[in-house]
Amino acid sequence: MPLRFTLRQMEYFVAVGECGSIALAAEKVNVSSPSISAAISQLEAEFGLQLFIRRHAHGLSLTQGGARFMTVARELLDKANSLGDLANDISGQVRGPLNVGCLLTFAQIVLPQLRRSFVDIWPEVEFRQFERDQQELFDGLRSARIDVALTYDLNVPSDLNFVPLFELPPFAIVHETHALAERESVTPEDLSSYPMVLLDLPMSSEYFLSFFSKLGITPQIAERTRDIAVMRSLVANGFGYGLANTHPVTELAPDGRRLRFIPLSGPVRSLHLGLLMSEGAQGSRTVRAFVDHARTQITATRAPGLRAAGDAP
Repeated sequence: MPLRFTLRQMEYFVAVGECGSIALAAEKVNVSSPSISAAISQLEAEFGLQLFIRRHAHGLSLTQGGARFMTVARELLDKANSLGDLANDISGQVRGPLNVGCLLTFAQIVLPQLRRSFVDIWPEVEFRQFERDQQELFDGLRSARIDVALTYDLNVPSDLNFVPLFELPPFAIVHETHALAERESVTPEDLSSYPMVLLDLPMSSEYFLSFFSKLGITPQIAERTRDIAVMRSLVANGFGYGLANTHPVTELAPDGRRLRFIPLSGPVRSLHLGLLMSEGAQGSRTVRAFVDHARTQITATRAPGLRAAGDAP
């Protein structure tokens, strides 16, 4: 008798294999944990294989056979996705799954509006978004878990392609009564005597700290956080200044307190917001449609939710 399984079961299996946890896999693919467990049990029964070793309090790990099985399962899912791309090309339609990654530091500002305008045009696209740090975006693109990402041109590896769209110069962020709040610009030297709230994300923290190290200065790091919204609220409540490249259209912290965004001068490098893709990603009509749409919505002079360099407050 022919084997009976579904691509959805394979998707759930691969998610568990990558996450090492049914709970994390359920969150990743946005289904319930019992659905994931049932899919794994059905695959093991159908193929007569133990795919995972279940360790109490330590999640699941692939058996040797399960690891080999996952390699082929990934290839199968890739082939299935290519059939969808082929069907879209033949029919001239844009539809099916689209996995879009976005850097944590501006996902809450840029992505929702961009997604809304895209799915209003292409309602048959199954849009999934993933907020990640820079290294996680690289890994997701390389493993094809993410089709295209919105991020900075920060330490981009040579095997990925970056399309710059919007310049993002660095700013110092202070609360409205800070001693530097009325300055037109500040330098790292100006900031060095004040406490700092560091946005402590991979690559981002190294980028911000390089402003000081180039001058032989050590900043006074008082607080660290991986959440840019938390950083802004800590700054707004007087715990230190922050550094960021995103200047939202509103200068309010999440708790409603007012902030001041002051251009940073000196040996500092602007970043660019843009699209990051693996080689050949635009072979998909759906990915091409998203890239084209993003390039109409994010230009050198405007981006959803952000102020361009030189815009008046």
